[in-house]
Parts: sequence; structure tokens; C-alpha cells
Amino acid sequence: MGSSKTNFFKVTLVAMLVAISGMAIAERDTSRDQYRHPMATLAFFGITPQMDVLEISPGGGWYTEVLAQYVTGNLLAGHYDPQSDRAYYRNSQSKFAAKMAAAPELYGNVKMHVFDASAKKLSAETSSVDAVVTFRNVHNWMGSSTEASSFELFFNALKPGGMLGVVEHRAPEGTDKATMKKSGYMTQDYVIELARGAGFILEASSEVNANKKDTANHPKGVWTLPPSLTLGDQDRDRYLAIGESDRMTLRFRKPNQ
Repeated sequence: MGSSKTNFFKVTLVAMLVAISGMAIAERDTSRDQYRHPMATLAFFGITPQMDVLEISPGGGWYTEVLAQYVTGNLLAGHYDPQSDRAYYRNSQSKFAAKMAAAPELYGNVKMHVFDASAKKLSAETSSVDAVVTFRNVHNWMGSSTEASSFELFFNALKPGGMLGVVEHRAPEGTDKATMKKSGYMTQDYVIELARGAGFILEASSEVNANKKDTANHPKGVWTLPPSLTLGDQDRDRYLAIGESDRMTLRFRKPNQ
């Protein structure tokens, strides 16, 4: 990264920390920040308060809480379809919506949208947002062979010149697709290939969420590590010592034309 880009990153990070310092950040559970580095990650993406930001697959809302304390523009949440045939999807969306409704002072700018990878559906309007962000989700779409079409949906939702920020569990280069699908880890080259195939330009990558302790080779894939700890008490201390997964952090840009 050149000196001008490095300076931009530092200035953005400082501005973000200043902007969020007077908010309710102390009330947020910060125990995972040591692995997820939310402020530095959003600063690397270049997120500014005035942006309209679309978060794809927010799950329980861990990152939504961070974004909601910083973004003053519209914050769109592309969650599961509440009318889905799958009970898990309906329940997950319902819990997230209830969390948003329970704290209107924090989540008042959050607008619920539907993102259904299998149906190739994203309800956000075309060319309507300044930024799309997603955290540790690409492997899920690979499981349903919808990873390429998902990136196409993000491209369509972004305004010309808009930014796509991706954080994903990172597999060693050369890992085959079958192993990626089973382990939850994806190669950085493959994720870049997906984005480029949808029309994006890779602008920069960051090691802000790297974890050199993680070999990406575990009995139950990425879910062996915290926070899942799928093996329970088996080698628990070992996996806690590793921490959360090694992750790529990528910033893409939709061309202006």
C-alpha cells in the first residue's frame, strides 16, 4: 500500500475513533475485537458516517452494532427472507429484527432487506448504496454454489464508484474447492476471482485480520476454533490459544462507468 493510501487509512481510523468515542461503545461486547478489529477494518474499507451502507448476512448483528454507532446515513441489513420455507432462516431473521426494534435509539437508521443467495435475490434497489460489506459469509454461499451470483447482486446494488468490503476465513493458496467447501476456509485468489468476475476491481488488501497461529487445518474446519468450538472440551485450550481464524480483508471498487 502506498504512502498516500496508508495516510488515508490512518486519518480515517482516527476520525472513526473520534466519532464513535462519545457513543455507547462501552456498552458493546468488545471481547472479540482482538480478533475482528472492527474499527481498523471499517477504516480500511473507507467507511464514512454519511455513507449508505449495506451489510450482507449480518447474522446476529455483531457488526451491525458497530456500524449503527458510526453510520449516520442509511444502514441496510440484507438478512434472510422472513417468508423462507426454512425455519432456521425465519427464526434468525426474526431474532435480528427484534434486536433492531428493541433499541431504536441505536438501530433507528437500520432498514431491513432480503438477501436470499439461493433465490439470487437482493431487495436493495439498483445503484442505491455507497458501500457493501460482508463478514465471514462467502463460504456459506459456496456451500449452495451461489457465491458468483451473490457478488453480482452486490455489484448491482452499489452506486458507480461504490466500495465492496469482504472479510473471509483464509485457506492456503492451492486449496481445492471441495476442501474449501468442507472447511469453511477459502483461498484469497478465489474470492478475488469471484469479485472480478462480477465486474469489481481489487483496490487493496489488508492483513488487519490475519492470524498466523491458524493453520486452517482442523478436524471440524473453521468451526473447530472459537467462537464455535465445535469439539467442545476436546483440545479446548489449544483452540482458544489459537483464537479466531486467519482472515483475508479485501477492498473492491465498482468502476465509475
